[in-house]
Amino acid sequence: MTDVDCCVIGGGFAGLTAALRLKQAGRTVALLEARDRLGGRTFTETRADGSWIDRGGAWIGPGQDRIQALMTEFGVGSYKQYVDGEAMMVVEGKQYRYHGTIPWSMSPWVAMNLGAALLDLGHLCKTIPLAAPWTAEQADRWDRLTLAHWLNTHVVSKAAHELLETAIAGAYTSAGSEVSLLFVLHQMASGGGPAFVLGIEDGAQDSRPIGGMGAIYGPMAAELGDSIHLSRPVRDIHQDDDGVTVHSDRDTVRARRAIVAVPLAIASHIHYHPMLPVDRSFLHQRMPSGAILKTSVIYDEPFWRSDGLTGQSVEPGSPATVTIDACTDTGSPGVLCVITEGPIARRIGRLDPADRRNEILDALAERFGDRARTPADYVEQDWSTERYSGGGMLSHAPPGVLTEFGHALREHCGRIHWAGTESSSVMCGWVDGAVRSGERAAAEVLEHDTVAAGGDRSVRS
Repeated sequence: MTDVDCCVIGGGFAGLTAALRLKQAGRTVALLEARDRLGGRTFTETRADGSWIDRGGAWIGPGQDRIQALMTEFGVGSYKQYVDGEAMMVVEGKQYRYHGTIPWSMSPWVAMNLGAALLDLGHLCKTIPLAAPWTAEQADRWDRLTLAHWLNTHVVSKAAHELLETAIAGAYTSAGSEVSLLFVLHQMASGGGPAFVLGIEDGAQDSRPIGGMGAIYGPMAAELGDSIHLSRPVRDIHQDDDGVTVHSDRDTVRARRAIVAVPLAIASHIHYHPMLPVDRSFLHQRMPSGAILKTSVIYDEPFWRSDGLTGQSVEPGSPATVTIDACTDTGSPGVLCVITEGPIARRIGRLDPADRRNEILDALAERFGDRARTPADYVEQDWSTERYSGGGMLSHAPPGVLTEFGHALREHCGRIHWAGTESSSVMCGWVDGAVRSGERAAAEVLEHDTVAAGGDRSVRS
């Protein structure tokens, strides 16, 4: 049995950050990760030619200070997302090229609907208390409504409706009918509003770490060293008056406290003794993840750039719903990232792999020309089938969940503390939110240790 001050469950950015900060504060830590790799919902793969692709979360933006602080700490640079050209929207079979966020060359009616809806959402976001969205003046009403209902009643243009549902509900890898409006407003507000959430330049996809997310979590893991234990899915956590006993498939860890830093739905797979408080237990049951397929299509060069395109495109209902240039800082090889989310991801996920590849490449060829049909390589990551992620990049709240159970997101349960991007009041849903949550959970553990020791940090209980 391993005996440490704190056991951290989950080796994504939330768990790694919590473990790192505790170790830096002089605590002993054991980090148990179910997979045979670190990174959680981020996953950087270095290729034989030295280039790399991010198979999960990849981008950073202004205001994401905590992930950027980690990058500074470990000497990781960043580079700007490629935006030197035109983006593309495909609506009802017609292509529109544009600069900025809205393709004003579309029908004025569609563009007006898009602009008005984004403006309305921005105003609503400003009314949300980030630390407790369930206390907003209209919280009860908004938490009874879905995003789909709001779009149905506020966006008259069918094309604008489809584009907005694709852009907004896509972030939750689900249909708009599955997601509470209050949750949408809170998640958007946590990043500063819809302009940040949906934006590229100065938005959520402004930049990328040089070397991918692995360039950050790799040095974190090196500093943690033999505190990390891979291929250890945790099955049980037993609490008593003196600490916790954590059972994985291969190890047992005894600790004063535990931090659970896995997606909410995955946290429900762990058996807790005694049982968790009812609201926390029900929260695990009520915040699912959605479906997302992230495909890296690799070419010898980013040919779309010479065609005057940024590589950014969107087509509602397409198997290649969203694309974005995902080249490294050198610009070579050419990498188009294809993101397919929600119901479409579930549909194509059921296809034979060869048929799925053909559908995606056909969609790319319609937008970018025949060169898109013959990539040098093609790499799929279906997060929907990742056993220890449970689906998409962010667990979402269906109607009624935040107002009933939101208060339990961050409340520790005895000696068990919680981390994960969903629990962050700022940058909820991004890697930065995961980092923030890990730092918060570590600070909670240190605070409770200090209080229990009467202020003497040399004694921890």
